[in-house]
Amino acid sequence: MSDQTKTSVAENLANIQAKINAAAQAYRAKTGIFNPVTLVAVSKRQSDMRIEAALTAGQRVFGENRVQEAQRRWAHRRDYYKDLRLHLIGPLQTNKAADAVALFDVIEVIDRPKLAKALGDEIIRQNRQIECYVQVNTGEEAQKSGIAPNDADDFIAYCRDEVGLNVTGLMCIPPVEEEVAMHFALLNIIAKRNGLVKLSMGMSDDFEDAIAFGASAVRVGSAIFGARDV
Repeated sequence: MSDQTKTSVAENLANIQAKINAAAQAYRAKTGIFNPVTLVAVSKRQSDMRIEAALTAGQRVFGENRVQEAQRRWAHRRDYYKDLRLHLIGPLQTNKAADAVALFDVIEVIDRPKLAKALGDEIIRQNRQIECYVQVNTGEEAQKSGIAPNDADDFIAYCRDEVGLNVTGLMCIPPVEEEVAMHFALLNIIAKRNGLVKLSMGMSDDFEDAIAFGASAVRVGSAIFGARDV
């Protein structure tokens, strides 16, 4: 690992964490609610050099989009970094449910009954403790994963009551061409209605806005690592 890469990633992490802390403090001052915010470093398609730089800097929570890529990157690191916490933040096919349950600590992309059932069966079979987030398609975009907002309450109840998933939060990815605030606000409303306190929302360009609407986890990639490897 080059010293330049190591220093750059460490400085980026420190800068982002400082912004997270300031935004969380502002949220507490406005609402009276102390809401710790987790930085999820999005490591998809990043080089091993950059990943090692983040680990050296103390980062332990990472987000991945693809199960197979994450297996190649993280399975062998589990033994060395015992405090790793991995979030699945990309679409999941039911035939990858077993692999996802075996690798990830948090699965943020539950958006349909078939997937919920497959994950529930695997969690029981593997006897793992997995945090589950329901992904809400707040913009109701046809090309994007996620349950429709109007269907979210019933789906959350199904996941909890019929499948037995440990649903602890919600996740969303707002439309790129729309003001993010209304999407973050909507996710917060759905969460409160269902007694959920964890909200995964906000990325490199808008994580401070997300924290202002109650985000408990922000997913940041390029602002930490730079451009992804193609």
